[in-house]
Amino acid sequence: MSLPNIVFVICDDLGINDLHCYGRNDHNTPNIDILATQGTRFTSAYASQAICSASRAGLLTGLNPARLHLTTYLPGRPNTISQRLLHPEIMMHVPLSIKTFPRYFKEAGYVTGFIGKWHIGNKPGPKEHGFDYVYYPGDGKNTVPSEKEGGKAEYELTRETIKFIEENKDRPFVAYLGHYTPHIPYTAKQDIVDKNKDAFEPVYAALIETLDDSIGMLTGKLDELCLSENTIFIFTSDNGGLHVPELSHEKVTHNTPYRAGKGYTYEGGQRVPLIVCWPGHISKGRVIDAPVNNIDWIPTLLELIGYPVPSGLDGISFAKGLTGSVIPNRKLFWHFPHYTNQGGRPSGAMRDGNWILIELYDEDRAELYDLSKDIGEQQDLARRYPARINSMCAELDEWRRENKVQYNTPNPNCDEKLYRRFYVDMDPSKFEPLIANDKEWSCLIKWQKEMYEIGKSR
Repeated sequence: MSLPNIVFVICDDLGINDLHCYGRNDHNTPNIDILATQGTRFTSAYASQAICSASRAGLLTGLNPARLHLTTYLPGRPNTISQRLLHPEIMMHVPLSIKTFPRYFKEAGYVTGFIGKWHIGNKPGPKEHGFDYVYYPGDGKNTVPSEKEGGKAEYELTRETIKFIEENKDRPFVAYLGHYTPHIPYTAKQDIVDKNKDAFEPVYAALIETLDDSIGMLTGKLDELCLSENTIFIFTSDNGGLHVPELSHEKVTHNTPYRAGKGYTYEGGQRVPLIVCWPGHISKGRVIDAPVNNIDWIPTLLELIGYPVPSGLDGISFAKGLTGSVIPNRKLFWHFPHYTNQGGRPSGAMRDGNWILIELYDEDRAELYDLSKDIGEQQDLARRYPARINSMCAELDEWRRENKVQYNTPNPNCDEKLYRRFYVDMDPSKFEPLIANDKEWSCLIKWQKEMYEIGKSR
């Protein structure tokens, strides 16, 4: 059998609740929905970090962001007087000494193409890391909506991906498409906004619809070239959706029923949509609840194409689970030692079966939730299960030591009143956009603006 092609599409801040096939009834995603019916959809797919650069670094290396010392977005949020802890000084790129995604597949006989968002350090960039074909407009791009374009270069990037596929249709290829959609700031064509006027956020809904249209262009081209049957198609996101207002956007999205969003170690920040399609090899219409992580993609894809799985990676292959076997449960760990623009705080997390532990570094306390009964992480069971808390905290701590992570240090200039004002008295992780009233929205918007002002003054 010839090597299957690989098309890997990763979106930017697309939440697990943003697609119609995941239950979002006010969003129109017919092409992605078809992809889900033709392939397998995951409900517990996780990002290796709840923020862009770190998550992408994990995916492209197969290593935990904590091990890479690249644990937040690049270049990172400045320290402020409202923080109890200082951020560690992170790596500003993935060094060439670390083998990344394209080199594995070039060794297996593929031509590799990179189109869109990179965001793991401009130098070295995708070309230096081994991609043969590179279309890299930068790590953020906004476009003026028109007859041929959306608000985030959706069609431009899709056309470039199609160009790469057409030029390499007669040999095995890997096309990695990093969409900028739906990262703020965003716009969309007015007629599509009007069509989505009853959505939670009409402009966002319109942007999702243009993203979906671009996916239809891509799958349509594979059909036209008779490549669909021999192509593994992956559609996913780098982290959860943005549930708090930012910049000029007073509403963005919601991750209901999950708690919080981008920038948080709660489920809304870490769970991402994941659809995998490979006709004749991966089950049609299957839904998998077992947890997987985006650091698993290098070993998983290599096993799917019949190539040896490399040692020394943190990710593990779930290829057999995709082709019919049960994916075994495993423990997942996260280390996120940063305050974020969304109000997230330095924390760690661990999932063990249905249990999820959240450890808050700046309060030296931990929370415990049973996801089988409390998917929204509302009932903290830490006091009820002290032995489990102690056991999971010990495992998380051991994992941090094994990964030689960077730790926070105390902030000698912390203003405790500001700390409590921004992170204790107001807890944005508990904000629920779908059901919030006008007063709650007003308080959150005021909080966001004040937090940004503190960030500017440092």
